Parts: sequence; C-alpha cells; structure tokens
Amino acid sequence: MTARVLAGEAAAAPPAGGPARQGWALAGLATAQFMVILDSSIVNVALPSIRRGLDLGPAGLSWVVDGYLVAFAGLLLLGGRLADVFRRRAVLLGGLALFTAASAVCALAPDGPVLVGGRVVQGAGGAVMAPAALSIVMTLFPDGHARSRALGVWGGVSGAGGIAGVLLGGVLSQTLGWPWIFVINVPVGLAVGAVVLTAVRPSPAAGGGFDLAGAVTVTLAMAALAYGLVSGSGAGWCAPVTLTALTAGVLALAAFVAVERRASRPLVPLTVFTRPRLVIANAIMLMTGAVTVGLFYFLPQYQQTLLGMTPLETSLTQLPIALTITAGGLLAPRVAATAGPRAALAAGPAVLTVGLAWLAPADPHAGLLRLLGPFLLVGAGVGTAFVHITSLAVAGAATEETGLVSGLVNTTRQMGGALGLATLVAVSTRPGRLPDLSVAFLGAGVFAATGLLLSLLPALQQDPDVTAGSGR
Repeated sequence: MTARVLAGEAAAAPPAGGPARQGWALAGLATAQFMVILDSSIVNVALPSIRRGLDLGPAGLSWVVDGYLVAFAGLLLLGGRLADVFRRRAVLLGGLALFTAASAVCALAPDGPVLVGGRVVQGAGGAVMAPAALSIVMTLFPDGHARSRALGVWGGVSGAGGIAGVLLGGVLSQTLGWPWIFVINVPVGLAVGAVVLTAVRPSPAAGGGFDLAGAVTVTLAMAALAYGLVSGSGAGWCAPVTLTALTAGVLALAAFVAVERRASRPLVPLTVFTRPRLVIANAIMLMTGAVTVGLFYFLPQYQQTLLGMTPLETSLTQLPIALTITAGGLLAPRVAATAGPRAALAAGPAVLTVGLAWLAPADPHAGLLRLLGPFLLVGAGVGTAFVHITSLAVAGAATEETGLVSGLVNTTRQMGGALGLATLVAVSTRPGRLPDLSVAFLGAGVFAATGLLLSLLPALQQDPDVTAGSGR
C-alpha cells in the first residue's frame, strides 16, 4: 500500500521549476492531443487532391480516412492501460515518435498503399499518445481549481482540433499541396517531444503483470466494431463485410469480458463500469462524438454543394467555430464555478442542440452572417461539453487509473464519431441522390439532445462527487 501511494505521489508531482514549467508541460501535452484530433479530420478537405495525385479509387480513398479511425479507436484502451502500467512519459514519447514518423511516411507516400499504411500507423501512435497525455495532465494537476483550468485548456484545444483540421486541410492542400497536411506534423511533433522531455518528469512504472489476453481481445473488439460502423455507412448494413465485422466485434467483446472476469490484473477492471458518473460521462461523450464527427462531415458538403463555396472559403468560414470551441473550453471552469458543475454539464449539450436546430433548415441562400449565429452556438457547445464531460469522467479516479479513464473517454469519443457518421449517412442519403442535409443536421441535433437528457439523470443529481471537477 505504501509503495502504491508513493508511486501515485511521484506521478502526480509537478515538474521541477514550478508553475512556469507546469504551464509549458500543459502546452506540450495539449498540443499532442491537438495533433491527434487534427489528423482525424485534416485529410477530409484534401481527399480530392489526394485522389488525383495518387490515382486512388473510391475504396482506396476511403481507407485514407478509415485506416486512421480504425487503428485509433481499436488501440485506445490498450494505449491508456500502457500509460498506467509503464512510465507515462515514456509511453507518450513512444506514441509521439510513432505518430511523427508515420506522418513523414504519409507525406512522402508514392502510392495509395503506402499512404494508407502510414495512416494506420499514425492512428496507432495517436492511440498510445492521447490517453498518456491526458493521464499526465491529471497527475500534474491532481485536483481543485488548477485541474479545472487545465482541463479547460485541454478541452478547448482538443475540441478545436477537428475543425482546425478542416481549416488547415483546405488552406494547405490548395496552396502548398496535399503532402503538406502531413509535413506539418513533423516539426510540431519534434517541438512537442522537446517540451515534454524538459517540462515533464518521468514517473515510476507501476510494475506487475500485463493482461495480454485482455489487450488482444479488446483491441480486436474495438477495431472490428469501428470497421463495421465505417463499412455500414459505405458498403451498407447488410453487406457481408459489415455483418462479419460487427459480429466479430461483438464476439471479441464477449471474450474480453470473460477474460477480464478471470484475470488477476485485468486490463480494464470491470468494476469501473459500476460508477454512475463514469458511465454517464462516457454516454454523453458518445453522443457528443457522434455530433462532432457527423456535423463536420456534412457541413463542408452544405457549404460547397448548396452555397457554392470553394474548399478554401469553406475552411475560412468555419474559423468562428474553431475560435468559439477554444473559448468555450477556456471559459468552462468559470461557468462551473458560477452555475455549479451540474448545470455546467448540461450547458454544453443544450447550447449545441439549439445551434443545430438553427442550422437544420440548411438554407441554400444563407450568407456568412446567417451562418454566424449557429456556428457560434455549435462551437461554444462543443467546447464546454468536452471540458465538463472529461471533468465528470475523471472525478475521483485514482492515480493508477488515470490512463485507463483517459483511454475510455477517448475510445467513447471515437466510437461515437463512427456511430454518428454511420447513422447520419444512413438516415440522410438515398441511392443516387445527394444527402438531405436538413435531415443530417436534425439527426445531429437528436444526438445532442440525448446528451442533454443524460446530463440531467437523477444519478448525477444524487452524486456529491460530481463537484470534483468544478474547481470550487
């Protein structure tokens, strides 16, 4: 017990040099998360240029996006647990090195298979890097107002990553060429590595055994389910490849649960799913992930197909969303301190629902000013939601569980994105026709409203520990 406590204290110790270096550490860790989220969306606007440059067919082109998503979603839980069992900083730097090297491979790819392979390795590196980075943030800022502010920065930067990917993807692909959407990761990755090495102390490894059977089964389950959801929106829900992937995912998930029940040191202790706040936080994150991925998939189509904007104009007009996501994240701790954490938790989904309802008519004659209102509400809703959901999930988590909790939150976000995109494509698209964008935006609003209802569940009203993330 003493060794465990000492290990937790060492992991939570702030970096040498006091608040200034602690600030540098947070900046580096938040930038690492920004890179991971950025690369989940930066290729979307550049896909036509990639198709022409590498002569890719529809199947190969889809795997430029899907390869990253499947690897990332499939390995997140394993990545989170690696951060708990081994040294957090070392795990983070290993994932960062893998991600940065894969980015260079993507930039230099001479053909489609090399690019897709690089994207898969990128996703694997991101799956190791993201939960390790959040785990370090939680141990550097153990509780109180400092943690609340740190999670505000984290949520703002993380939430802005997706829309920033659309912005940078349009600018870079139209000005310098599509390889530059990957080149940009190399200097940023090197800079983040330097900051982490100098500003974050190495933490001791937890030691003990590693649940290899659990790692294999959960990775297979998450990857197969993610692939099945991705395939369902493209090949169709009754296609053999979709049914096979989803069936394999369910069977692997059942095998994982059976393995964890018998494991002496389980990869994911099943008791974590008996905590109402953690379960509800992940359910709300599932809905929020569904909204963000689905929305930012259909929004460029609305702007370019109905409003006649170029890719660059599309990217620039979405800048207000990125700015308000960041502002919403930074202001989230103040909202919690003023209104209380329970009201703050509901605020993000509520604002997001209103913004999507405003956007739902998909007016083909809307100008920039007409779009500004819903764009600002959507951005503010996403930014505040990510912060308060993360605060709820990590409230009360033990030091040795921070990587696991981080992995769960990130996995839920990614699986929600896959589920949301598959669902919105299915309900808004008919064979031989363009998507009904009004239906897509309305469907995203239903996901947001579901998140709002989850945030009002009585189980949270009766949980005094929900206040842990408020910073009061």
